[in-house]
This record gives sequence, C-alpha cells and structure tokens, in this order.
Amino acid sequence: MSTQTKATEKSTEKKHVSMYEAVLARFNTAAKLYNLPEDIAAMLVTPQKQVKVSLPVMMDNGKIQVFEGYRIVHSTHLGPSKGGIRYAPDVNDDEVKALAAWMTYKCAVAGLPYGGAKGGITCNPRNMSVGELERMTRAYTSAMSEVFGPNKDIPAPDMGTGKREMAWIVDEYSKIRREYLPGVVTGKPITLGGSRGREAATGRGVMIHTIEAMKKIGIDRKKASAAVQGFGNVGLNAAKLLSSKGIRIVAISDHTGAFYNEKGFDIDTAVKYAQKNNNVLQGFTGGDLISNEQLLTLDVDALIPAAIQNQINEENAHKIQAKLIVEGANGPTEFGADHILNEKGITVVPDILANSGGVTVSYFEWVQNQYGHYWKEEEVNAKHDFAMETAFEQVWFNSKQYKTSLRIGAYITAFKRLEKAIRYRGAY
Repeated sequence: MSTQTKATEKSTEKKHVSMYEAVLARFNTAAKLYNLPEDIAAMLVTPQKQVKVSLPVMMDNGKIQVFEGYRIVHSTHLGPSKGGIRYAPDVNDDEVKALAAWMTYKCAVAGLPYGGAKGGITCNPRNMSVGELERMTRAYTSAMSEVFGPNKDIPAPDMGTGKREMAWIVDEYSKIRREYLPGVVTGKPITLGGSRGREAATGRGVMIHTIEAMKKIGIDRKKASAAVQGFGNVGLNAAKLLSSKGIRIVAISDHTGAFYNEKGFDIDTAVKYAQKNNNVLQGFTGGDLISNEQLLTLDVDALIPAAIQNQINEENAHKIQAKLIVEGANGPTEFGADHILNEKGITVVPDILANSGGVTVSYFEWVQNQYGHYWKEEEVNAKHDFAMETAFEQVWFNSKQYKTSLRIGAYITAFKRLEKAIRYRGAY
C-alpha cells in the first residue's frame, strides 16, 4: 500500500467522528465524578426505543423514491419524550441517537417534565419541491403515528424543517387519530396553536446564557465583541439579540462564507440582505470575506458556534482566542477538544444548556395547547428568561461544587433530576 493511499485512508478515518461516542465519553466523565449508580447509568446509556422506517414517496417526475426515516426515543423518565426532526443528506442513526440523548439531558437541565427524543429523514430538502416535501412528511407521520402523541412523543422543527412541516404533521396525525391534536408537535404556526416567541427562543436562550456567563467571568458586555458562526434561525436571532444588548458582532457566517467587520455589523442590514438573497449571505458587502476557520479563531470576547456539529476540534482548539464559547448548535465541540479549551481557561457554556431556550418555549407551547389558552409574547419571553437564568445558576453551582467545567456540571445537573425520577418510578 502506498504512503499516499495510507494518508488518504487516515484522513478519511479522521473525518468520521461518532456523535454518540462523544455523548458517552462526556456521560462517563460526569457519571464518574458524580458517582452515578451503575444501575441508573445502565438505563441512560441505551435509548428506550429506536425506530427506522422506509418511506416510498411519489416524486414530481412520477417515479417513486424511498427515503430512510428515524425516530429514537432516548428517555421518558421525566415525562413524554421531546425532540426535533431534521431533514439533511447526512442524517443517520448514530447522529439521531446522539441528538436524542442530548435532548434528555437538555430537558433535565432546563427543569422540564420531558424526556429526550430525535428524528430525521435522510434527504436533501434543498433539492425537493414543496409537494415532494409534503408527501414525504405525511408518509413519515403515518409511519410514526404509533410513536408520536401529545403525551407520548412530541416532535419539533430542527435542521431543514420548520413550522410548515409541523403543520403537515399536525394535519396528518389528526386525520389518523380522527381528532384535532395540535399538541402532537411544537414549533407550529401561531394560527394552528403555535406559541409567540417560539421562533426566536433558541437564539434568545443563547443571548441570556452569554450575558449570564459574562457576568460570572467579568466581561463588560458594553465593551464586548462576539463572532457568530451560522446565520440560520439560531445564529441570526442570537446575533440580533446580542447586538441589542450592546455586544459588538464583528463576524457572521453561513454555509456560503464568513464575513468580518471590526467595527461591528448592523445585523438588521445583514438579515435583510440574506432574506433578499434566498436566505444566504453570499455576496454580502458589509464586511471582509474570511473563512469559517478564521472566524472560529478571531480575537473576540465571545464565540457563538451556531452552525453544525464538530466545528471545534483538536486541530483548531489551540488557536481559539475567545474568552467565552456559547454553543448555539448541537455538538459543535468534539470531545477531544474539551481538555484543550479547559487548559486554555476558556469558559464553555455547553449546548445542553446554551440552546435549551427552544425546547423551553416548546414546553410553553405544549402547555398552552393543553389549556387552550395562549400567552402574549412578553409573557413567554419573561418566563423563558427566568427559566434560562435559573438553569444557568444551577449548572454554575454544580460545576463549582464538583470543581469541573460547565459542560460536566450540566450533565451532573441532569443526573440529579434523572436519578430521582428513576428511583421514584422504579424499574422492572
């Protein structure tokens, strides 16, 4: 075998990082520190239910294409399972399993009466028509109709999905059950029972956690700078809200490119440009074009990775200059990078805490559906902010008590709730 072939194989192997192994590595670290009983740990390392389905869909050209769909319920110890549905070409069972586990811990950290789940379909929604997406979504809903339920398993939007897809799920599920059940999903259009404040909730949670962390580590937000990777729902709203609090956003990016402006961006101008340009920043002239790798290593006070997983790794963690990282995305930091960031003294607000604003307002939406009474946006935001501030304080307290990072402190916070719930409910 040639040296070049070996190098190619090594490079290919390196690119494959199991998200679920990363979850288990952090789980094991926290479990050992917390001294989580073995029987409790055994119930949390394996999902309760894993469903994989084939979805034959009639495409616009008259041919049938078969898509793979997943729904993994990791835990129902605290209540019905909760988690998004993503449409992306690289959706697979390892990824969905990891995201489901993170949802379990995220809901526990946020103090919600939910377990964790996640779903997805392996597809490229950018290359599909609205009709094809609707037929696929309805096929997926039908295949998962025994899994979903307002008091069983409650999906929500994720990468590649939004309120439109949630509306289709509500309609299809309600037809199957022969009664209108808007609480089967969250993230719906307001006219179908969605909650005010839901769309910006994840980004709003990132903003709250950024400000709370800045208070703890002594950063004056009025003089602070931030770089935001990702300009989708989370990154866009996080950037807007952080800017409104006086934080200078000096870098933004999406999958088409990254942009830097030392003086800070007018985020509203960037948003308007993206909306006029098919929701992408490509060609934006409000700053200098840089690479996403350069964005991650800028000399800023706060770095907000709000794009995709595994962006911060052992290769680039040494180069990161930010004092604070707030993880807007799920799994943006590889396990191997954790110790590097810790050694550099960088405070990391982990994903299961930082982006829990979305599932918190999803819970509020579910509650409003149950009661048939809906709140004003100001009320939703006030409840959200209080919940986020409370969750941050609990995680901060546990990280100090156990002399560990906020990431491991968040897992320990989740363990405390889950252990009690499992003991009270019992097992057989």
